[in-house]
Amino acid sequence: MPDPSPASASAPTSTPCLQLIATPIGNLGDLSARAVEALKNAACVACEDTRRTIHLLHHHGLQVPLISLTEHNEARRIPELLGRIENGETIALVSDAGFPTVSDPGQRLVFAAIGAGLRIEVVPGASAVLTALAGSGLPTVPFYFGGFLPHKKGQRDTELEAAMQRECTSIYFESPYRLVDTLEMVAKRNPQHPVVVARELTKMFEEFRRGSAQSVLDHYAVKAPKGEITLLIGPHELPKWMTRDRAAGHEAHPE
Repeated sequence: MPDPSPASASAPTSTPCLQLIATPIGNLGDLSARAVEALKNAACVACEDTRRTIHLLHHHGLQVPLISLTEHNEARRIPELLGRIENGETIALVSDAGFPTVSDPGQRLVFAAIGAGLRIEVVPGASAVLTALAGSGLPTVPFYFGGFLPHKKGQRDTELEAAMQRECTSIYFESPYRLVDTLEMVAKRNPQHPVVVARELTKMFEEFRRGSAQSVLDHYAVKAPKGEITLLIGPHELPKWMTRDRAAGHEAHPE
């Protein structure tokens, strides 16, 4: 891995650009010093939910103008933001949590900025995908990320079948209200298939629930899941920790 350069560790960009800034996925302390500096020096911050972004900025003592960017207003917002960059401003783009444009709004703005020949700068940070993968105990390379699982049951079942046939770990975002139904689909095909539910990552009630599809299903069928969930479906080969049919779960702070 490349070594960090002291000269570039926190220095703001000198060229007008669109900055993609990763924000914390739960713990506000995970915002990097470089991200704080970038937000402080931005002309404005384009964000999904201004209320959540204001909370993050205030936590770090920042006051930066915000502009709402959602799928409902991006058609008129994008030309405005591109014009500001062309006129010499640096615009920051954030999502409510994690990396902007990864299963979040903002991708069309990035496409438009690249098409206009504008500079893109990425300020990395927390990722629910990589956090879940690192702590899962499942094979990490290669892996497949499928974003949010489909709402429609038939499409979801098709996607889960494909995940169970892959030779790598598959990662999805899922609603707590559909998790039990989703686990039932996996267990119906193969009750012994390895799965991991990563819940409320970096928050007070963070949980990794590891085991066979059936054992993890049995757990959440009794204890309804809450919060933000990342579901990992392992490849065919069982991980070393899954030697018995049980959910070897870890809760950092059990509820």
